[in-house]
Amino acid sequence: MSIDGVSGRTSYIGTSIINMRSQLNDLTTQLATGKVSTTYAGQGADRGFALSLRAQVSSIGAYSDTATNVNTRLSVANLALQGLSDIGTQVKNASTTTTLVLNNNGQTSGQITAQAAFANAVSVLNSQSGDRYLFSGRATDTAATVPADVMLNGTATQAGLTQLITERKQADQGVNNMGHLTVSSPPAPTTVTSIGEDGSAFGLKLLSVQSSLTGATVTQPAGSPPSETVDLGAVNPNDGDKIKFNFTLPDGTTEAIELTATTTNPPPAGSFLIGADTVATAANLKSALTSSIQTLSDTSLVAASAIAASNNFFNPVATVTGAAVNNQNTPAAPISGATALSGAVGTDSLSSSFAAGDTITVNGTPITFVASGATGNQVNITDNIQTLLSKIDQITGTSNPSTISNGAISIHGADGANLSITSSNTAALGALGIAANSTAAPAPLRVGGSPLNTAMSLVAGTPANTVSWYTGENGPGSARGTALAQVDQGITVQYGARANEQAFRYLLQNIAVYAAVTTNASNPNASAQSTALSQRISANLAPQTGQQQIQDVQAEFAGTQTAIKAATDRQTQLKGMAQTMLDQIEGVNQDEVATKILALQTSLQASYQTTSMLYQTTLLKYLPV
Repeated sequence: MSIDGVSGRTSYIGTSIINMRSQLNDLTTQLATGKVSTTYAGQGADRGFALSLRAQVSSIGAYSDTATNVNTRLSVANLALQGLSDIGTQVKNASTTTTLVLNNNGQTSGQITAQAAFANAVSVLNSQSGDRYLFSGRATDTAATVPADVMLNGTATQAGLTQLITERKQADQGVNNMGHLTVSSPPAPTTVTSIGEDGSAFGLKLLSVQSSLTGATVTQPAGSPPSETVDLGAVNPNDGDKIKFNFTLPDGTTEAIELTATTTNPPPAGSFLIGADTVATAANLKSALTSSIQTLSDTSLVAASAIAASNNFFNPVATVTGAAVNNQNTPAAPISGATALSGAVGTDSLSSSFAAGDTITVNGTPITFVASGATGNQVNITDNIQTLLSKIDQITGTSNPSTISNGAISIHGADGANLSITSSNTAALGALGIAANSTAAPAPLRVGGSPLNTAMSLVAGTPANTVSWYTGENGPGSARGTALAQVDQGITVQYGARANEQAFRYLLQNIAVYAAVTTNASNPNASAQSTALSQRISANLAPQTGQQQIQDVQAEFAGTQTAIKAATDRQTQLKGMAQTMLDQIEGVNQDEVATKILALQTSLQASYQTTSMLYQTTLLKYLPV
């Protein structure tokens, strides 16, 4: 008989111990991680569903990160917008309450406030969130504007706003401070006083005339360039009779000169002396009107001119300029607004005529030439150049009417828009001084010609000679659409902005002009100039009907934040449900696992003891002594 050792008989116990230790290791890992398995293979039949749920949770996390970043940028942008709004209110209040005392630099206390406010506004428009400029459109790595000092004072080679204001003032005042108006009378003896424009783009423009002068006949503005007349006739006006001349100023505001007939000699301000007859009275009216126009030109016109210059600087316009061309008249002379679009040799007509069926296409819209009966976007071939320019201006929607001076045509596009002009008759277009396929991008407008007080038109500044204040992206599409973010599946929000949007630009240009204008304290009209400017700034910084406001941009950003919050709230709920299901698949009941571990530990201990006892059993223990 053979006797076997215990090792072979207890091998099954070792295998059982190894299995229990493996189970104990798995349960210990589950207790430590809270997961049923550290691999998807260990999750069983639900592992595919778990993968889908985890992808959903991860996607929601990515959307949440995007929403956090966008909300951070929107918060910074909203702080900037509120800062701009407060700056506007501050300057408006300063313009309303400022004293008219000028400092050594020729500025009021309100203007000193505007200087600091302007620098602050420029800084706000160059706000960054991280490394992203918020008001530069798609050019997120580029500052939105040039520095405030460069904007106002320019560089060594480029003119800034201050220089453009100075140039425009001279151009608007004209010769002898007459605002490009002429007050004249036919050869004496006469009872007629005429006021006429000179065709310039600058200065005062005739609007209307109202009269209560006894026996007088007035003619409203008419002609090209416009003129109006007052004929006193044969009967002198009565003491106290009035006549009012209404004018449009460069910034679009209106002013009136009201003169009262008087028998007081010398006549008080705002009146003219009734003479021995209407011839003498007409001469007195002419003298009083001339003096009043010069005063208006040195007061309200100065302020209006500065506002217009600021608009031309901050609101760039595309301009196509034609070289001087002679007409067919004998002797030949430069074309003018009265030059016909077609005609025979020896007449005041283009050197190369337009014919019926020809077209001029402006920004994609054709103007068709017809023999007669023009309607809509049609022009008669017998019409003149001024009629054509007016039709072009209607299509472009420009706020700066096209001009013609000394045979040179300047066609302006709409604010901030490109301009393109082509024609089926390039010869006739060339006779207008315009090259075939002419295109132009927006640029600051400034006075063209020298000397400045005889200038007739605006020209586009160039990057070489004029500062371009906005340096961000200015491509097509809305400003809001320059920054997009997907915050949920199928939901994309827009949160871009450009510093040259109407609300920001309009605020900036009004604060800038208030900060830039200086007044000569020795000028007897200094107080009137300062008052006129302050009144305009106060009015311009008030909410403008039909114009974008900073609050409109804030409302759009608020709408974006609302959309983000709605998406985030929905995602939070979805993530909670997905995580719960995922936990059910991947997670474990730690109490249950702990109980199993204790049970396994007890079994292992028993197995170890049993195995130990078996291995200590020998035959000697059973042999007799």
